[in-house]
Amino acid sequence: MIASRIFKSARLQLALLLTLACASPPASAATITVLTAGAFKPVLMALKGDFESAGGHSLLVDNDTAGALVKRIAGGERFDLVILPPSALEALAKSGRIAAGPSVEVARVGIGVAVAAGAAKPNISTVPAFRQALLDARKVAFIDPASGGSSGPYLLRLFEQLGIGEEMKAKSVPVPGGLVANRLLSGEADLALHQISEILAVKGVVLVGPLPAEIQNETVYAAAIAADTQHRAAAQALIGALTGPKAAKVLLEMGMLPPRP
Repeated sequence: MIASRIFKSARLQLALLLTLACASPPASAATITVLTAGAFKPVLMALKGDFESAGGHSLLVDNDTAGALVKRIAGGERFDLVILPPSALEALAKSGRIAAGPSVEVARVGIGVAVAAGAAKPNISTVPAFRQALLDARKVAFIDPASGGSSGPYLLRLFEQLGIGEEMKAKSVPVPGGLVANRLLSGEADLALHQISEILAVKGVVLVGPLPAEIQNETVYAAAIAADTQHRAAAQALIGALTGPKAAKVLLEMGMLPPRP
């Protein structure tokens, strides 16, 4: 009788230990802080659940414009992985904030044109047609070049190349950060220019299409690990997930392109 009770008690204790072991994260689990330029954040969030379930790690994702992130990191902000255009990563490499070695390309995305749902879609099939669409628009929203976003400075140069720099000054709606297409919903603009993935993230707007191929400007996003991270293996595993087959499918769904082979 006593032996039976002892056996039952031992079984209960073993069951409790197994339950606690299953409920607790593995000893190697880490919280990985990821800083990312805004256009890539939706991809990270779409892959976050699977990555956390597979490895037991958790992701803390923060986004900002490329220029703002470079300033934050240069100012000493802690992170484990950063996703930025290669040109921005070069500056961080020089300061020693990211690990030595080449960064890993994770995505590419072009600039698109958007209007509010229900609005007439302008013809942007050729460079002259796109130029005329800009001139016909009442207000055109795009990322403020001063904010450090990747598309804003390019568009300013493009307006000059198209010979409409002065005309665009009067109708430009520079957006300091975030989703430019929201300005279509507020009525502040009737045309929005932004990365295609950022346009698709806004409900109530319609992607007219990408810029004509001759003037398209793709932004490349690459990942780099912090030089002082304590979770290098976990960060490396995340890069593997971001360049895997599921990530490629998510990228296409979100208007982005996978890394070049």
